[in-house]
Amino acid sequence: MDLETLLSYRWSAMTPEFIILGVVAVLSLLDLFLPRSFNRKLLGWLSFASIIAALITVFTLIGDTPVSILYDTFRLDSFAIAFKILLLIGAALAMLLAISYEPEEKLEEYRGEFYYLFLTALLGVMVMSSSGDLITLFVGLELLSISSYILVGMRKNYLPSNESAMKYVINGAIATAITLFGMSYVYGISGTTNIKEMAAALGAIDQQQHLFLLALAFLMIVVGLAFKISAVPFHMWAPDVYEGAPLPVTAFLSVVSKTAGFIIIIRIFIGVFFQVPDLSGNNSLILSLQNYLAVIAGATMLIGNIVALRQSNIKRMLAYSSIAHAGYLLVAVTAFSPFMIETLWFYLGAYLFMTLGVFAIIQVAAWKAKKVQINEFAGLYRSSPFLAVSLAILFLSLAGIPGTSGFIGKLNIFMGALSTEPTHYILASLLIATTVISYIYYFRVLAAVFFRQPQQETKISFSPPAVIVISLCVAVTVILGVFPNIAFDFLHGNFLSFNDFIQ
Repeated sequence: MDLETLLSYRWSAMTPEFIILGVVAVLSLLDLFLPRSFNRKLLGWLSFASIIAALITVFTLIGDTPVSILYDTFRLDSFAIAFKILLLIGAALAMLLAISYEPEEKLEEYRGEFYYLFLTALLGVMVMSSSGDLITLFVGLELLSISSYILVGMRKNYLPSNESAMKYVINGAIATAITLFGMSYVYGISGTTNIKEMAAALGAIDQQQHLFLLALAFLMIVVGLAFKISAVPFHMWAPDVYEGAPLPVTAFLSVVSKTAGFIIIIRIFIGVFFQVPDLSGNNSLILSLQNYLAVIAGATMLIGNIVALRQSNIKRMLAYSSIAHAGYLLVAVTAFSPFMIETLWFYLGAYLFMTLGVFAIIQVAAWKAKKVQINEFAGLYRSSPFLAVSLAILFLSLAGIPGTSGFIGKLNIFMGALSTEPTHYILASLLIATTVISYIYYFRVLAAVFFRQPQQETKISFSPPAVIVISLCVAVTVILGVFPNIAFDFLHGNFLSFNDFIQ
């Protein structure tokens, strides 16, 4: 590539990524040369400022025409901008939790590494959201994955953290290999890694053996991505990782990493496989394989909610809850309704605030506990009515009670499952049934919070960052539940139903 071509690109499209990358470089150098006595939390505030700056920059890019640079490997369209907003908001709130995080074993020696690895993982998901090429997509995925493996094991003197990091690395490596193997089949048949060119090449294929290999590649990619979103039967890493990882990392994985998984799913499913004909040549390959996705979605909802009933550790309970929510989101993917992307965007946004708010409350209320048991929240209403009421609102939203954003999100998924042909009555019924099951374990925690006597009187100390996260999450959860059109009007007014996604 000559200098003239290099300078001709519209590099402003990558401004948010450049901000994060620049701060990562600065943080790594500062952490290397600053004395050990220097308060590394200041590096956390610098990280938070960079995320906010990147978020502001993303908002300034709204309304621009789609931009493709670097031979269409990086694409800035309405889809990328909309999901980068979610990613950056989630990362900003998780960073606030990280700044105020104080485990029993001190992290001061590694706190600087914590912040710039956090930003590196964020950079990976941002690259994934704008990927127009399988190589760029895979690089972003690995940037997220490798950073996440290290972050999970950051509590080096805490044995469960070491165990969860090892399990995460092994399972993640296997899932990555399977995904890459599936991608290699698609590349071998299409002769290109560019998603746009790949769709055009695969749409013209009519040879049965090639279509069979593409179906096999699709299933392998589904296996790899099912691990990333913790869908059954590739979910077993999630409870151990959620329990052992530092709490801000658990929060990051539960919202940002899950959002990243669905970003890849949308990019590959719609961008590539929707254009591929099935073996009969009368339908799309992805539509002919809906039953496989439906089985995964149904099993994920059932197992996630049923196993959550048996959990006494609240982080493990939330892990299985996260698995169940992945099942709800997969219902929207399986139904493949015309408003699938809008439904996923709203639900992931609502889930972001609900979950981060809950983790912020756990961090404040049980910061001294190594194993966060549900009975440790007994009598929380007596010691802190603010935390108790906030937890109740967020749990009611996770359960899908009317008047909350969680209800609106599930209603959209339910309507999407019933608005397509063929109609997915079984998935819609499972969605309702498993939602009712989830009431049991959510309300069990709330019963302990409001109606049980505390095991011991403890004084709860509030950190300003955690209070900001809790207050913001509760407010957004209620506002989007009462006035959901705020989000949908913003989406439709600025992103035109993602019409430029496959252009």
